[in-house]
Parts: sequence; structure tokens; C-alpha cells
Amino acid sequence: MLRHLPNLITLLRLALVWPVYWQISKGQYESALILAAIAGGSDAVDGWLAKHFGWESRLGGLMDPLADKLLLLAAFTGLTMVDVLPAWILGLIVGRDLLIVSGAVAYHNLIGAFDARPTRLSKTTTLFQILLVLAELLRLSWLPQLPGLDALLMFTAVLTVASGVHYVLVWSMRARRAWAARRHLQQGE
Repeated sequence: MLRHLPNLITLLRLALVWPVYWQISKGQYESALILAAIAGGSDAVDGWLAKHFGWESRLGGLMDPLADKLLLLAAFTGLTMVDVLPAWILGLIVGRDLLIVSGAVAYHNLIGAFDARPTRLSKTTTLFQILLVLAELLRLSWLPQLPGLDALLMFTAVLTVASGVHYVLVWSMRARRAWAARRHLQQGE
């Protein structure tokens, strides 16, 4: 039973997606910050439990990044809708994620199974997206003069683009090698 605890925590994080968006859209930034902090803490806890006790599962491996993406999407959408963040950053984030998902589906359908573990650059990008959301919510809640937000926004944008380009390059090279190996096998028959 305990081995399912990380997945249950991830389900609870998924349940926070709508409340985070709702609180932001209603201008309840303190509540949104608290919920986002709880979600972030739960992400750390479920990951630690899964790795430390060997409770990793395929379901958890799929649900965990989905929960992260949906929470970020909810937060960025909410912050864009209330004119806190510019729409172009939301467009970059959604565009990058659509590019990655489309590429993964194409690779799976044309080449075969693949290892979907995030790269270091992708993890860094997600970290800075989370930091941007938390910083904006912190500014809106308690620190109206929080410095460095413009630089954080631009750095997050650069990382988002770089991560998308990185995925395209890495998976294109893998696909090319897989096609070449497949052709080589067919010629050898």
C-alpha cells in the first residue's frame, strides 16, 4: 500500500491545478502562492519517496510530469489572463510543450519506443518557469517591489526556447541514427 503513496501525492497535486488557476484569476494571490508552494513541496516529497524507497512506477513516471505541466499551464494562463505576465511567454511555453509532445508522438509512430526522461536543460527550464510563477505570486502577495522579475522573465524565455530547440536537435539526431540502422539492417538481409 505504501508503495502507491507517491502516486497518491501526485494525484493530490493534480487536484490543485484548478484551484491555483481559480485563485489567480480571482486576484487571490496569497492563496494561489500557498497552493503553488504546497504543490511544489508535494512534487519534491513524491519524487523523494519514489526514489528513496524504490516506489517508482510507470504510472508515476507519466503522472508526475503531467501534474507539473498542468500546474504550470494553469499558473501561466492565470497570470496572463490577469495581465501580470505577457501573452508571449505563455505562447512560448505552450508552443515548446506542443513541439515536444508532437515530436514524441511522431518518433513513437515512425521509429518506435523511446526514453522520455527530461534532459538537464529541460529540468532547468521547468525550474525557472516555476521560479517565475512563484516570484510573481510573491510580488503580488507580499513584496510589491521584488527586484529582478524582468530579468527572470527574459531568462525563462531564453531557456524555454533553448530547451525546445535542444529537444528537436537531440531527437532528430536519434531518429536519423535509428533510420540509418534500420536501412542498414534491411540492406544486409
